[in-house]
Parts: sequence; C-alpha cells; structure tokens
Amino acid sequence: MGNEMKLVKTFGELKKQGYIQKSIKEEMRQNLISKMKAGEERFPGIIGYEDTVIPDTERAILSRHNMLFLGLRGQAKTRMARQMTDLLDEYIPYIEGSEIYDDPFSPISGFGRKRVAELGDTTPISWLHRSERYGEKLATPDVSVADLIGDIDPVKAANLRLDFSDERVIHYGIIPRSNRCIFVINEIPDLQARIQVALFNILQEGDIQIRGFKLRLPLDIVFVFTANPEDYTNRGSIVTPLKDRIESQILTHYPKSIEAAMSITSQEADIHAEQLNVVEESDLIARLIEQIAFEARASEFVDHKSGVSARLTIASLENAFSAAERRAIINKEKSTQIWMSDLQGVIPSITGKIELVYEGEQEGPYQVSVNLLEKSIRTVFVQYFPDPESFKKKKSKDPTAESPYRQIVTWFDAGNSIDMLFHLKDNDKIKLLNSIVGLSDLVLNYFPKASSRKKAFLMEFVLYGLSAYSLISKKILAGKIEFKDLMGSMFSEEFED
Repeated sequence: MGNEMKLVKTFGELKKQGYIQKSIKEEMRQNLISKMKAGEERFPGIIGYEDTVIPDTERAILSRHNMLFLGLRGQAKTRMARQMTDLLDEYIPYIEGSEIYDDPFSPISGFGRKRVAELGDTTPISWLHRSERYGEKLATPDVSVADLIGDIDPVKAANLRLDFSDERVIHYGIIPRSNRCIFVINEIPDLQARIQVALFNILQEGDIQIRGFKLRLPLDIVFVFTANPEDYTNRGSIVTPLKDRIESQILTHYPKSIEAAMSITSQEADIHAEQLNVVEESDLIARLIEQIAFEARASEFVDHKSGVSARLTIASLENAFSAAERRAIINKEKSTQIWMSDLQGVIPSITGKIELVYEGEQEGPYQVSVNLLEKSIRTVFVQYFPDPESFKKKKSKDPTAESPYRQIVTWFDAGNSIDMLFHLKDNDKIKLLNSIVGLSDLVLNYFPKASSRKKAFLMEFVLYGLSAYSLISKKILAGKIEFKDLMGSMFSEEFED
C-alpha cells in the first residue's frame, strides 16, 4: 500500500480510493506469489532450508494454512515466523481507537460495529505498518486463558455500570489484540492442556468464551506454533484436537553440510569491528569450530533429543576471536591470527550449550567439551593432511610406504618436548614451531603456496592432529600446552625401524 493511501483519514475516502479488503492469509498469499514471480528472495538469511523448510512454508502460505514448526532448539523456527511479516502489505487501515484493529469493511468488535453504524463514511481511519503486525508469546505453564484470550474487567463494568455479559467490559487478551496479525506461540507443548483447548474454536470457528459468556469474534490471524519434539515426552504434548486443527506441520533440521553451517555461523556471529581489524581467522578454524557441533550431535554423551543449537558455534567463534584479541592486547601486538591454542578459549561456549546424558554427566561437561574438540580436530585433520591411521602396519595398503610424520614423531621420541604458552607472542611461537625437526618441511610439502602466517598455523595444527591420533602426547597445564613423546613401546607397531 503506497504512502498516498496513508493520507486517507476516513472510511468514505478509503472506499473512493478503491481499497480492496483482504484477509491476512490472502494478503500473504498474494504477496508471496508476487515475490516468487519477480524472483525475489522470500526468506533472506535463512541458510540450508532452500530445498526443505522454505518450500514447505511457502506451500502452507499458498494454502492459507496455520503452521507448526517442529524441530530441535536453534533451528531458526522463530526467525522464520518473524520474517513472514515481509509478506504483509506495508500498511493496512483500521478503525481509529479499536483495540483489535477492526477492519472498517467488516468490524468484529462491539466498538467497531457501533463506530461504523454511527459515523458511516466519516468513521476515522488509522494505518498499521506491517512491522507492528506481529505478536509472540512464549508458552509457559503459568500462562492463563485470560492472558491469551481475555477476561471480565470488573472495574470497567462498575465504572460504565454495565452487566458482566456486556462485551464492553471485556479486557482483551494478547490473541484478540493480534487480530489481522501474525501470532506466534513458541514451545506450544508447554501450555497446559486446558489452555490449548481454549484455542480450538479460535482456530476453527472464531468463537471465544470468557467466564461462560459466548462471544462471536471471527479473528483474522495467521497462527504459527513452534515446538521441540523433546517436549512431547519431558514436559507435555500438543493435544490431539488442537494439532488436528493446525493444517501444516513443518519439520525443521540442523544444517546438513559444514559449508551451510559455516555460512550461518559467519552470518550470525557478532564479531566486534576492532577484533576484525586485529585478528585474522582462517577457513580451517571455522571448519574446526563447526565440526564441534557435528561431533556433539553424534556424541553418545550428548542428549540427542535436546539437540545442539547453532548458538554453540556462534558463541565459540566469538570466543575464539576474543581469545586471540586478548592475547594480542597482553603482548601489545597490532595484529595476530587465531591459533589452535586459542581454541581452548571456546570450551566455555560448549559446556553451557550441550545437555548431557547420564554417561556424559559422569564424564563432566568440561571433559566432554574437550573430547568434542579433540574429535573435531581428528575429523578435520585428514581433510588437510594424510590419515595417520593409514600408515599403521596392520592397516597400511602399502607396507613399504613411509609415514610423512615419522621425522616429527622421531624428534619427540628422542626426548624432545615443547611448552606452548597460551599467551606466547606470535614470533616466539613461530620460532618454537620451527625448532621441531621435519614440521616445516611437512607443511611445505602439502601447502607449498601457503603464506608464512598460514604455514605457521598449519604447523601448529599438525601437532594437534598428531596428538588427536595418539602419535605424540599433548597435556593442557596451567597457562600452557605441553607436547612431548609417548612411550617407545606405543610406537613399536606404528613405524618401521
């Protein structure tokens, strides 16, 4: 609706302008069709749902359905709902003073009907922007029917000297006040069953009951519900008759590829501009952080029903930048990069974002988080360097093949070790890494075009990878990480003399 229409101030002027009345579902349907025909993006910033959730949602909108997004936490359910306001007209007219944004063409409240009956074409009109046409309620066990639908206001009844059965003494709840809007109820299974029952007729018939007084109120609302499958067993469920009235149930999911997950994390992470100027992040670091979430979703210690939110990787990336920035500030360095040792700083981002099963609780959240980081390193390492497992005697396809890591492991096996302080200056760390025989040559062999900074990072990555594959020892101590050899007997089957 153009700005010229906003100049319309009365019902009569609105009719002269040729305004066409539409329900909100028809409004969304037509605007979606227009965007599709124009090739416009309908849900910007939603990554990984292009072939699954977005088509299902668009089909539901075209069918003029109410929707239920069913999925684990951190799967952009609420974000999808909030973006639906972009499918609404920019402005819609309503009767000025109406609590429930009565459409002047078909008012549903007593106030709206009386206003039009008395004033006719001179009925004052106000305009509502689409950004204001969104209502949201988090379902909690203490939510009441009065909160959602409304209640009798005895003070209003006394002041106006009206009977309780008079519609004018009703204090409307959040749902009637969301008339002609998108209304979202998050975590619907948390609503008590009796409260869910109160939604039946609103969805189906438009009838509501307050204190036993039946009130015909055909609300024009698009309902979007969200739920976590875990809730069906732990806290409650969606009562069957209500679920039957929600026409489209859309299943959400976590990103299916590392690349999609990395794009989401990069988009959502709130990295300070000063950090971006000081700290350089490699693609490898981003992959390692993303792999942590993939490992957690498959871990036997993590509750799969609860899920692992994308917030884990978002917070982890932010902490990785902050760990590198803190080190640079302490060392008075103007620039640095995220080193492997900085990943120790992402542990607090993991511990609070995973729900553990009994075995995980026995291990403890810190140790489970450390193990997830180790598994992530182990998984990603073989994407950049040869698999150390393939050079073991029993597994090697070519018994004569010599491990590319032999020289490095031999150096440690000879009794050498390094202590890598967490706050080590970049130049000092590079000197320390270059002191390890064979490490620089290995990286140059596989990444001959790597910059000096990238080469140094890959050298450190190799140490972490060899540790993850139990070829060398890594211990996290106070203020440092110690790399040294394993017992000689442990290598008797790993390498040929």
